[in-house]
Amino acid sequence: MDTAEAGAGSSPRSAAGLLQILWLASPALPVGGFSYSEGLEAAVDAGLVSDEASAAQWLIDQLHLGLARTDLAVVAQAIPAWRADDLARIQALNAWVLQTRETSEFRLQTEQMGRSLLEWARCLGELGEGVFRRLQSAGLNPASYPVAMASAAASTDASVRDSLIGFAFGWAENMVQAAIKSVPLGQSAGQRMLARLAREIPTAVDHALGLTDDTRQAFTPLLAIHSARHEVQYSRLFRS
Repeated sequence: MDTAEAGAGSSPRSAAGLLQILWLASPALPVGGFSYSEGLEAAVDAGLVSDEASAAQWLIDQLHLGLARTDLAVVAQAIPAWRADDLARIQALNAWVLQTRETSEFRLQTEQMGRSLLEWARCLGELGEGVFRRLQSAGLNPASYPVAMASAAASTDASVRDSLIGFAFGWAENMVQAAIKSVPLGQSAGQRMLARLAREIPTAVDHALGLTDDTRQAFTPLLAIHSARHEVQYSRLFRS
């Protein structure tokens, strides 16, 4: 067997884990992420986002100042907790997510997407039985999306870092589509924005991996203001 053949067959578990993370990151996953703009639509309405450059910068800022310090950090800590069956830790992380959502829209989003992921696992039958049973038995009422997604990721062979990269890229795809619809922008602009976000994601993930309970935080006041404004915005395409 030559070197190429040995390399091709040497890591079946890693390959399986990577495919499962790609599955979880896919916009086709029926959790409703495409329904939300996470305040972006309100920023467009206010004139803060008006073209490709401003939309890309808004999303890059949100990635580093919001997602990396909150949801990515929670997923990073929840995956090993799920794998260790540490339910007290899982419940504490879930409570933190629910308590630190800065607007009712953001709270409803994480609850709805968490419920949808639970339903996705149930509908898979024996393929999702482990995730469904684990989430049901954890006593989360309700399960937040980052904690529910961490449960699904924990059932794979993927590393925590790869799981976070998949989570962040799935978020980026949904948000770019929200920008395309709300600014509006063309598909080529969307691809350029996604390429920029893809370059930023590894740094955001590494930052999230280094956070602890004391340094994890949810503090994005401008985003919260626009999310609150979106709740009463006259015309809306998105649920947040």
